[in-house]
Amino acid sequence: MIDLGLKVNLPGEDRLLVSAVVLAAGQSSRMGGQFKLLVDVGGEPMIRRTVRNVLAVDPVEAIVVTGHRAEEVEAALADLPVRTVRNPDHQRGQPSSVAAGVRELRTHCHAVMIALGDQPLVGPDDLRALIAAYRSIERGSILVPHFQGKRGNPILFAARHIPSVLGGGINVGCRRLVETHADEVAKVEFDRDVFTIDCDTPSDLAYLRERLKPEVA
Repeated sequence: MIDLGLKVNLPGEDRLLVSAVVLAAGQSSRMGGQFKLLVDVGGEPMIRRTVRNVLAVDPVEAIVVTGHRAEEVEAALADLPVRTVRNPDHQRGQPSSVAAGVRELRTHCHAVMIALGDQPLVGPDDLRALIAAYRSIERGSILVPHFQGKRGNPILFAARHIPSVLGGGINVGCRRLVETHADEVAKVEFDRDVFTIDCDTPSDLAYLRERLKPEVA
């Protein structure tokens, strides 16, 4: 069993302190000209809904990494209790945004959650289940959610990995994560498909809006 470095740091305390990094720097290159993070889903911009869901689980701090159309994304979040950081290298892909967000963390935590800005279906209850699963895993210090064998997001990792993430030793945005760090990764199967649903194309957006209809009826 790999020591998560969690409970030993929490004498007499039950709460797992989680910091959240939400990735919102991409260009939406497959969306046919639409900028997905600002499109309306359920009556609000996608990024705002995603961030509100993250905030609902009470992270000790929340960082949103912006890049493409940063000012507009930041404006959509202006009244929410988050800090934003702009990634000038966002065109280099997700790993640079992960590093930019993690580097901005200032508050003591036990684990870091890396969430995608285009996953508005992952609600507060889903995130609570993810955090509870992380707390209970017996082996591993990086949790990767799965649904029917398919890899999903957000990913949670022990705070002790922060230096390695910043140094490139662990790439939590990499699909080869399980292969390259098998001893650290816990693949946890969930019965909800939301962890595997994001928005890359116009058809994805149409599907998301259909899924959200019951919530706003």
